Amino acid sequence: MVQWEEQIYFYLLGIIPVVILLYFAVLLWRKRVQSRFASKELLARLTPTKSVFKGALKLIVLCLAFATLTLAIVNPKIGTKLETVKREGVDVVFALDVSKSMLAEDIAPNRLEKSKQLVTQIVNSLSGDRVGIIGYAGSAFPQLPITTDFSAAKMFLSSMNTDMVSSQGTAIGEAIAMAQTFYNDEEQTNRVMFIVSDGEDHEGQSMEIAKQAADNGIRIFTIGVGTVEGGWIPIKRNGELIAYKRDQSGERVVTKRSEDILKDIADATNGSYIDGNNTQDVLDEVTALLNGMDKSTFEAKQFADFKDQFQWFLAVAILLLILDVLFLDRRTNWLIGLNLFNEKEQ
Repeated sequence: MVQWEEQIYFYLLGIIPVVILLYFAVLLWRKRVQSRFASKELLARLTPTKSVFKGALKLIVLCLAFATLTLAIVNPKIGTKLETVKREGVDVVFALDVSKSMLAEDIAPNRLEKSKQLVTQIVNSLSGDRVGIIGYAGSAFPQLPITTDFSAAKMFLSSMNTDMVSSQGTAIGEAIAMAQTFYNDEEQTNRVMFIVSDGEDHEGQSMEIAKQAADNGIRIFTIGVGTVEGGWIPIKRNGELIAYKRDQSGERVVTKRSEDILKDIADATNGSYIDGNNTQDVLDEVTALLNGMDKSTFEAKQFADFKDQFQWFLAVAILLLILDVLFLDRRTNWLIGLNLFNEKEQ
């Protein structure tokens, strides 16, 4: 397993395209200036050893050196030992609504991004618990099975979007049914599920399935995002708004947060409904709920003894910088005879 100690320095990689643009800008400027001084044929005779390939090669080597130097600054660490540890916690499954109605911007930046922020903050507040993630729209799909790897959970969570499910709708019941297969520890006394949604339910069987989940010892807490007044569903292309979703009569579709179904599901499973529009309020309530539950002890494997690996990237960066200095702009004598790059004698 690899850990990145200082991930913020990955932004330094943005300098590489700037360097490439500057190189071609200087190349273009030099070509214009030289064209005023002499013709192309005359310049070739005046600089017979000039190599076009060497300039490009030096640029590539310099960019690679900067990339490896950036990786050295970030300092990747590799876990060298896998050990088994005992942890105490609760099995928590998150079901995230990824239907098109979650694109409504009645809450900034939109309902889906707000939901992902909420789940991320909850995961950050967990300690010895295990988490799983389900996505659903017209159907449900497993995004991440029960795990103690919170980094993986946040990574999979960040990649969720409304294009993950081709069939549209809001199959809350199917998500609840799938969640029942996630709890693989029969001795786990507390099984918790959080449904993060705007509450639209196009399936109609969610209450029956929720009662089955309650019989299996699963408590469901629902988190509603969006406003009661609702909002339009934007249609965007490359981040630019091009239209709003319309119904058959040509009117803009208004999607509203439906609290009733979310409250009914929570009540049927001895859970509760949480207003998801305030992140801190949600975090405080969820933390209080989980802290008040009995914790089960389970074994988990995790990497230990993470060792720094920056020295390897630093060594490669230094080597590349030395090579960049040694590479001259003129053609290499022994390569002239080989003519690998079609650099003929003038």
